[in-house]
Amino acid sequence: MLDLLEIPQTQPKVFECSLEVIYEDHEMAVINKPAGLSVSGNAYKTIYNALPFNLKKSNSKDSLPWPTPVHRLDNQTSGLLLIAKTKTAQIELGNQFKNQTIQKKYCTIVIGKVHTNQIISTPIENKEAETSFEIIKIVNSLKYQQLSFLKVSPKTGRTHQIRIHLASIGHPILGDKLYGNKETLHKGKGLFLCASELKFLHPKSFEIIVLKIEVPQKFKSMLVREKRRWNTYNI
Repeated sequence: MLDLLEIPQTQPKVFECSLEVIYEDHEMAVINKPAGLSVSGNAYKTIYNALPFNLKKSNSKDSLPWPTPVHRLDNQTSGLLLIAKTKTAQIELGNQFKNQTIQKKYCTIVIGKVHTNQIISTPIENKEAETSFEIIKIVNSLKYQQLSFLKVSPKTGRTHQIRIHLASIGHPILGDKLYGNKETLHKGKGLFLCASELKFLHPKSFEIIVLKIEVPQKFKSMLVREKRRWNTYNI
């Protein structure tokens, strides 16, 4: 989920796909990654290939030939993605990730009623992993009995960490095909996980930057719809 990204050796053809740019300067940028697009890989339709279509080329002396994501988000996860436009930014932001000084927050909807805020520290593939979360809202649901809307803060960045940790306490993320089961799927809506907040130091000025985006509309719609259906059939 937050593995550092290696740069492909060749520069592929630009993918002309419009992305929402949340922040941009000559050193770096932050985009709002849509769900359903991979950050990188062998496919043509990736975030990596779309970045030159959306970002201005840096005028810094150490500018990268191609804007490069500093970390990953799963294909089905949406939200804030840090992009380096210079070698300095790539190294500095990479170090902040490795040193766990970048603060990341996600919003998610999970199956069932979560009773208390928790810190989960179960190792993943024998490596240290820590995820904390707070409960924002719980709604009744005809299909799932109850759904919990959480704000999640991963301290470490293991692959699929949030998905694994929440499934491990019996509350898989709504729409998770890998760590949930067929009961957790909601047809056509994808995974309910979004990287909604970032706090980090600018790689050149070292100013504190805090960025937030709105919870995706599908989250709000799901909670409203499930609550309405429950109320309709339980009068």
